[in-house]
Amino acid sequence: MTIDTALLQLYDIRLSSRLLLGTAQYPSPTVLQSAIESSGTGLVTVSLRRESGQDRAGQAFWDLIKQTGVSVLPNTAGCKTAKEAVTTAQMSREVFETSLIKLEVIGEEDTLQPDVFGLVEAARLLSDDGFQVLPYTTDDLVVAERLLQVGCEVLMPWGAPIGSARGLNNPFALRAMRAHFPDTPLIVDAGIGLPSHAAAAMEMGFDAVLLNTAVAKAGDPVAMAAAFAGAVESGRKAYLAGAIEARDMATPSTPVLGTPFWNSSV
Repeated sequence: MTIDTALLQLYDIRLSSRLLLGTAQYPSPTVLQSAIESSGTGLVTVSLRRESGQDRAGQAFWDLIKQTGVSVLPNTAGCKTAKEAVTTAQMSREVFETSLIKLEVIGEEDTLQPDVFGLVEAARLLSDDGFQVLPYTTDDLVVAERLLQVGCEVLMPWGAPIGSARGLNNPFALRAMRAHFPDTPLIVDAGIGLPSHAAAAMEMGFDAVLLNTAVAKAGDPVAMAAAFAGAVESGRKAYLAGAIEARDMATPSTPVLGTPFWNSSV
């Protein structure tokens, strides 16, 4: 039997890979292009800050992304208020010609934790304006519910602070979110440092993983992109296959019944 590990639906976009990739911090445009190809991703995030509104100084970067043939998910990286995020999203829609937006409203400098109050407000305004919003949020269930209520159809809870490479800081909360929203596409975003972290998220039943720094800052970004692609696929297969539950006690893998007993006196 062939297990379907792809076919990810995000709003009206259908993707053949469950690995989403950021495009910042790569050592060169050539490495970025090769990493995108090696990852097999169908969706990359881009920031409006790559583009200049007057002289379109980022046009070369935008042309490079177009050449890869992948879909684009603009983000509001660096925005600290709902108003700033909404304005950035509206500009991104014109520049990148898409209503998709990864919504970020940062509330704390050291951890880059989302400002969940501004996030919900910005998500409401953008959803009302016709945007397809993918909010970068915490693993709080109440916040998640509010985001869904204001129009979001996808949620992107963090695994750990952005760029920290710590993996999944709170597996209990992430499992709870997956259980509470079984029909909502959930993407672990931020904090992923190793392919094993990505595999663990997929084994929990998350629909995809989004990462940037772990690939861009690797010694060999192209090879690391391929490693993450394999990890995401393996994690998805394990989830669909149905993993056994952990136990506190040992369970013999070889049955005792039918084992021959020898008479030591013979």
